[in-house]
Amino acid sequence: MKFSAEVEEAREGNLPLVALESTIITHGMPYPQNVETAMLVERTVREAGAVPATIAVIDGVLHIGLSESELTALGQAQSVAKLSRADIAACIATGGTGATTVAATMIAARLAGIEVFATGGIGGVHRGAETTFDISADLAELAQTAVTVVAAGAKAILDIPKTLEVLETYGVPVIAMGQDSFPAFWSRDSGLGAPLRMDSATEVAAAHVTRGYMGLPGGQLVANPIPVDEEIPPQDLAPIIAQAISEAEAQGIASKSVTPFLLARIFELTEGQSLRANIALVLNNARLAGEIACEISALRADATENTA
Repeated sequence: MKFSAEVEEAREGNLPLVALESTIITHGMPYPQNVETAMLVERTVREAGAVPATIAVIDGVLHIGLSESELTALGQAQSVAKLSRADIAACIATGGTGATTVAATMIAARLAGIEVFATGGIGGVHRGAETTFDISADLAELAQTAVTVVAAGAKAILDIPKTLEVLETYGVPVIAMGQDSFPAFWSRDSGLGAPLRMDSATEVAAAHVTRGYMGLPGGQLVANPIPVDEEIPPQDLAPIIAQAISEAEAQGIASKSVTPFLLARIFELTEGQSLRANIALVLNNARLAGEIACEISALRADATENTA
């Protein structure tokens, strides 16, 4: 494991850190928007008072934090593996290069002592999972790895009701930020109620720390809705998503290839609107994650002072 200079300095100074995934760079957006967005996300975390740590495996080394040159190189790299719990160790052991999904980023964050992670949307139960059994490892990771994940809900291409059912079964706290409904990535409202609601980073941080005190395994999912002026209404997205899924099925696209294909096709069908919304929601999540990390750091400092 290798820490960037900025992350190493933050660790030495006990500064709040926010983990960031790298699949958004390699599989989520085209170049150069991917690199530009990654840098904007890092800047947003800094503006919120925390230190960003973009995570990736490069030539068999788990990087916690990337330099600007490393970000740029990753954004242009070809045939980068998409890593989850099942294959991150194998990629490191064989000297490979891979981008981390939500699950893999959570694992790396835990190893690095980072408690908060900002992403776009989590993976979940895919439509038709009752026959394909296609369920993202992100859900099981949330049940066992103690990292608070800030996302704009589950990706709208998924079966959101089943995703929420699985999260409930696993005992994962699902917290909607500032509203009662669960957001659906590009849209603020999935039409489903959120199990929990909180209205501030302070409340989320307190819940995270309390879970640790109680010895409860797993993390929290903070569902942070996309800004109002950037959302795509669900009624506009529904036929586009249906078309993209139909095309994926017709072409026999499955497993890890499904999500990148669907996101790319939806980008084409919305004439780029989905990418603009994606960038807006990721930045929104980075800001909130930075605030939560700062609040957790303050709570840890207060606890240390009270026991001194």
